Amino acid sequence: MDWEVAHWAKVRGLGSTAFTDLLAIEGVHEALGLSYKNSVELNKIIDTKIPSRRPAFTHHEACVAGEMYDLFSRDILECVRALYGDPEHAQYLSFAPERHYVDADKTQRLYHDMCTGEWWWATQEVLEQSKAGATIIPIIISPDKTQITLFRNKTAYPVYLTIGNLPKCIRRKPSRRGQILLAYLPTTRLTQIANKASRRRTLANLFHACMSRIVQPLKLAGMDGIVMMSGDSIMRRCHPIFAAFIGDYPEQCLVTGTMNGDCPICTCPRNELGEHPSQHELRDLDAILDVLELLGSPQYTQACNGVRIKPLQHPFWEDLPYLNIFQSITPDILHQLYQGVMKHMISWVTEVVGAAEIDARVRRLPPNHSIHAFQKGITTLSRVSGTEHKQMSRFLLGLVIDVRLPGNASPARLVRATRSLLDFLYLAQFPVHSDSSIDALETALDEFHANKGVFEDLGVRNNFNIPKLHFLQHYAELIKLFGTTDNFNTEATERLHIDFAKDAYAATNHKDELWQMTKWLERKEKVLQHANFVLWRHNLSMTNTENVIAVSPAERWQPPDLACLFRIKMTRHPSRKLVPFREITSLSSHGATHFIPALARFIVQYNRPGLSFQQIEDRTVNIHLPCDSVPVFHRIKFWNDEIHATETLDSIHAQPAVKNSKGHVVKAACFDVCLIQVRNPDAPPASIQDLRVAQVRAVFTLPQTLLNRYFDPQNPPPQHLAYVEWFSTFSALPDPQSGLYKVRRVVRDGERQVSIVPISLICQSAHLLPKWGGAVPAEWTSLDVLDACPSFLLNVFKDMYTYFNVG
Repeated sequence: MDWEVAHWAKVRGLGSTAFTDLLAIEGVHEALGLSYKNSVELNKIIDTKIPSRRPAFTHHEACVAGEMYDLFSRDILECVRALYGDPEHAQYLSFAPERHYVDADKTQRLYHDMCTGEWWWATQEVLEQSKAGATIIPIIISPDKTQITLFRNKTAYPVYLTIGNLPKCIRRKPSRRGQILLAYLPTTRLTQIANKASRRRTLANLFHACMSRIVQPLKLAGMDGIVMMSGDSIMRRCHPIFAAFIGDYPEQCLVTGTMNGDCPICTCPRNELGEHPSQHELRDLDAILDVLELLGSPQYTQACNGVRIKPLQHPFWEDLPYLNIFQSITPDILHQLYQGVMKHMISWVTEVVGAAEIDARVRRLPPNHSIHAFQKGITTLSRVSGTEHKQMSRFLLGLVIDVRLPGNASPARLVRATRSLLDFLYLAQFPVHSDSSIDALETALDEFHANKGVFEDLGVRNNFNIPKLHFLQHYAELIKLFGTTDNFNTEATERLHIDFAKDAYAATNHKDELWQMTKWLERKEKVLQHANFVLWRHNLSMTNTENVIAVSPAERWQPPDLACLFRIKMTRHPSRKLVPFREITSLSSHGATHFIPALARFIVQYNRPGLSFQQIEDRTVNIHLPCDSVPVFHRIKFWNDEIHATETLDSIHAQPAVKNSKGHVVKAACFDVCLIQVRNPDAPPASIQDLRVAQVRAVFTLPQTLLNRYFDPQNPPPQHLAYVEWFSTFSALPDPQSGLYKVRRVVRDGERQVSIVPISLICQSAHLLPKWGGAVPAEWTSLDVLDACPSFLLNVFKDMYTYFNVG
């Protein structure tokens, strides 16, 4: 009880004062039998009696313009030891570079985790020449200033550290503790320096001076190596080497010292950033290091301008071994693509199409599990987040379909430019790349640049000299160097801010907060570590084995690509136990107008699968249903237990409108569209021609009375069935401009073609983009657009799984 209460108090976010007040209630302390009476006594126990695997913070002071600023940092080598030697990580560590291939002939290389990249191979070869038998520990650093209060503009500047030996699936999850807070940098604005240029230069020098102190131990350790023990108690000579930097564009310029507006990787002038392909070479590290040696001479500033870097005083990376800082800049999906290029693209499209038309189209898009409903449109949003830009990207192509341009110009180039940039966005996020997919990535970028001139012709842009857009040209080479982009996405560090900055600040009294934040984090890390120890001892006592070194469940296997097969998950009980046929067929409810004849056809066809269409129709007249209602389900969920546990990856709704006691609609009807496998149902779909679009109107099971009358107990029908309305089959080739497949409802003799199918044939939900045919009709809404619009395009950008498997 003593430990459980302490763990709860330190992990669940209970404030120190509140915890002390709780224990001060008469009888509570005695009833629980605790060895501490308040937070102070508990903190003393944690500080003195619980050991820590992670190093403590050290306080330093930086003096700038007569002012002192606080720097809190940890020993970087001890931080590396903590991550490398954690028993929880032992089974996942990579100790050497690897090459993976698609085929046995080794013609198609695969890239995913950092160990599969060329950087590790090249560095290992250099090390082997002087220090044979070396184990490289790639250091990944991510400094990211963040606001920790809504008011008063209070900020923190945490620096995070992880190692490339850990797989990305561990590093991305805060619960696996694969990241460690290395330091808090000073956050001053130096307002006492009046000259803005001097202030910016001083801030940059302060950053590099602080980082130099932090990474200084890597100089000798990277060259000579140090003995480290991994979590499985094996000793190796390890070389911790700064390998990769994660940050958005301002921090990339700050770290590399490059001029704002320039590329931090290559020598492309800022007025040529929009040219493609870029013919400029990568930055020459040796030439820049030669310039840095001129510090203190009259020629220093001019020499720095000559190589397009800021005149810094000893950047922290100048003496680090085996490091090319300009090569270590990694792709950033969040800030470069979603908050950068896609933000620009959405604004360009809005200017071309018009804000009113854009919002009208957004409001009329049909609903889907993966698509956020922007009920007021998107053009009036302010402070748009990366998550919102991600959602907008999923339907962006539908906003330029059939758009009317000035002078009745063809929208073909606009559609191709939008499609190609979306292709690049989705390809760049693949968790595993092959040589062919990297070629496709570069082809998509070529296609965008070939069609981007449409924005200049329409007066939206004068040039494309945008650093983040130019940086896309480096994605292919960086993926080959360091692995896929999900190794380095800043979304992970944004999530770490909650634990290491915002929650830590909330636990302080907001005075001299960094002292309290660092102590709070040290105590929390001790408690989490001790919790693992307690669980480990418990597991040992239960299993009677001494070979267990980790307590966390093994990380679920990650697929080599996005070919993740969904499994249908239905609730144990129906949403409604019995729904009358008259309600199912009513247009004001499910609208399954042909439910009874469709059910009769299903009964005949299931029992006699070899009959022709006419024979089935002839036999349905002899089917007399012994019931007038069926149990109905309102939702189909799609899971993948092996990879994503109980996360709902997709879902399909088939639910009529919900009304209150006054007859007012409180929840609108929703009948989603899906993809049904109509060919080779015993194998995964081989092509899009194996699938067909249909709208689900009802999901139900058959009553026992009907099963007893029409089905053999030895050959019962599937438990769950769906009444669907069909759309046309897919053509052999997609639309040449959008690359999407066109479908329309199948109507014969004025009636929609319907069927009842087992839900096991439903592969996933589908999202249809209306073929607007020009300006959006004002009478259309998102609720009736599937009925009002005559034709649609299948949206493959609704999520990554659809893009990979269907697109």
